[in-house]
Amino acid sequence: MAVVVVTKNNFEEEVFKSDKPVLLDFWASWCGPCRMVSPIVDEIAKEHPEIKVCKVNVDEEPELATKFEVMSIPSLFVVKEGKIVNSSVGAKPKNQILEML
Repeated sequence: MAVVVVTKNNFEEEVFKSDKPVLLDFWASWCGPCRMVSPIVDEIAKEHPEIKVCKVNVDEEPELATKFEVMSIPSLFVVKEGKIVNSSVGAKPKNQILEML
């Protein structure tokens, strides 16, 4: 499944109303650790169709970053049935990201 770019306009529908668990990645283009995590998140999206993978650019969507109290990036959140069930800050290897799910 392709990665979904989330904005404040499609957030509710794509994340909170998703019928699948959602891996939500808050990132920015200037962030080195984000560039390390991004290909891993993309791989997870391709390899795990049972998971919806969404990305939020914090520079373009500061309201969403504020709503999730994102202080450092990359920040990863797992959302199931409209609730945040897990979160992590900083670059992580693939196995640790999968464990969050």
